Amino acid sequence: MKVLVCDDEALARLRLKRLVELAHMEVTGEAASGREAVECAGRTRPDVVLMDIRMPDMDGLEAAAHLQKMEHPPAVIFCTAYDEHALQAFRVHAVDYLLKPVNADDLNRALRKTRSLNRVQVAEMSHKLLVNRPRRRRHLSARTHRGLEVVPIEEVRYFQADQKYVAVHFGGGYVLIDEPLKALEEEFEDLFVRIHRSTLASMHYIESLECSPQGHFEVHLRGVEEPLPVSRRHMAGLRKALTGKKK
Repeated sequence: MKVLVCDDEALARLRLKRLVELAHMEVTGEAASGREAVECAGRTRPDVVLMDIRMPDMDGLEAAAHLQKMEHPPAVIFCTAYDEHALQAFRVHAVDYLLKPVNADDLNRALRKTRSLNRVQVAEMSHKLLVNRPRRRRHLSARTHRGLEVVPIEEVRYFQADQKYVAVHFGGGYVLIDEPLKALEEEFEDLFVRIHRSTLASMHYIESLECSPQGHFEVHLRGVEEPLPVSRRHMAGLRKALTGKKK
């Protein structure tokens, strides 16, 4: 099996890599954060990811949910310093978990367990993980021709419904995700405001609300060349959001 090692501590990664190699398995890559793990997994396509839970930028729980979007999602084994009582919440959401410091016998047992799981079982556990996450995501992910692309929420200018998909527009362009606009509105309600039935705009990037020569209102976003139309139905909500928006 190919194994990806993810931990924000270099010494922890080194120890896990040695244990994987002693188990006669291939270390296909290493990552220091959840975001790095998602990007590396998209390139190397590991069978298993050994994942720390508490990490900067993107934690292991969020990273595991993003990994599920891969065409062939890897099995996830959490490696953590949490005690056994605290891990009860994760027991049904991951393939397995290991307490630090990880020893060879426990790692071999967990890796053998992943071999007995089929793709449907892994997908089901990953779905439970996503549904039961205790807090909202800090990133979005989408499958593109470049692999699994990760977009930080703080870089998103606006969401726009595009038939059965939603286009996520950010500084580097846009990606398409298969998520309802309504669900995104509910998850990020304090960061984005609905300006049209098909559009959510980031309050952080709104520069002005203006009236066009044709008499229609539109918002100008920092970093976006073309203004976005505002429907009459959503004017009141937009004005309220802008009035309470922090400078």
